[in-house]
Amino acid sequence: MGAKISNVMIRHTFMRAAIIFSIVGMLLVDGTNGELQRFEHPTKADGSLTVLVVGDWGRKGQYNQSEVAYQMGMTAEKMDVDFIISTGDNFYPGGLNNVNDPAFDQSFTNIYTAPSLQKPWYTVLGNHDYRGDALAQLSPVLQGKDGNWFCMKSYILNTDIAEFFFIDTTPFQDKYFTDPEDEVYDWRGVLPRDKYLSTLLQDLESALIESRAKWKIVVGHHTIKSAGIHGNTQELVEKVLPILEANDVDLYINGHDHCLQHISSSDSPLQFLTSGGGSKAWRGYYNWPNAKEMKFYYDGQGFMTMQITGGDHVDINFYDVFGNILHKWSASKTFFSEI
Repeated sequence: MGAKISNVMIRHTFMRAAIIFSIVGMLLVDGTNGELQRFEHPTKADGSLTVLVVGDWGRKGQYNQSEVAYQMGMTAEKMDVDFIISTGDNFYPGGLNNVNDPAFDQSFTNIYTAPSLQKPWYTVLGNHDYRGDALAQLSPVLQGKDGNWFCMKSYILNTDIAEFFFIDTTPFQDKYFTDPEDEVYDWRGVLPRDKYLSTLLQDLESALIESRAKWKIVVGHHTIKSAGIHGNTQELVEKVLPILEANDVDLYINGHDHCLQHISSSDSPLQFLTSGGGSKAWRGYYNWPNAKEMKFYYDGQGFMTMQITGGDHVDINFYDVFGNILHKWSASKTFFSEI
């Protein structure tokens, strides 16, 4: 028994070292433009993959962030998650000031302490992250401080059975440029905006066309469809959604609205999943005209898990701050079914 445990530990140590080495090496490349860089993350030995998704969390443990983190750790241990996805707005209220900002430890390292959460965190930026030093979150310095942390603006994560396409959605929103109110956004690497967005859209479309993955999953901070207070992001509906539908994307996963949500599509098998309940929630707002499309909406805190098994089957669960499962949904490549 001891030898078996030792072999398992060695295997996980080498696997983790390989992943971190790959990530650190790629982080040394300029990640501020719209081009999509590619990374690899192995599945389990049986070919399955388990992912936990949380968004809109960085509040130094406040607004139930610590309580959500605790339940994430419990669930991650039971399910043996392979990695965590953050859908952005990682540090409130205005991102990080610099790479030495204590908020990184206060909102991330010191909060998500469960052994089961010491896995790679694949992260995108949200609009609040752009209100600070946006490049700080992309810096290898943070990777050196906490080896779990990985953040780029846009990139691809390949897991053999699924490809995850992480995209930078904040620069799509016109209002951050035309009416920023009192906020100052860090647009380094984004300007000129038109070129940045056109490059990102072209690279996303090309990558989706070339993808041979059984599951195509796109991750961004902003909503495409939402019944929450932010509603649909019209710029993404116009510019990104047609690309997703034309290239058989299965899931679009986002945060931004501080809720948990599942909306189906009337036009394609594409599903819209919101996991933005990592801390402050309870906005008290709901507006969705098509009851058939709305599969689930919860205004409170929580997180989501995704498990892909057998290559062709996916299970989605949404959890509240107490660890209760609020909504289940499953799908295969041949049929879709709600539970």
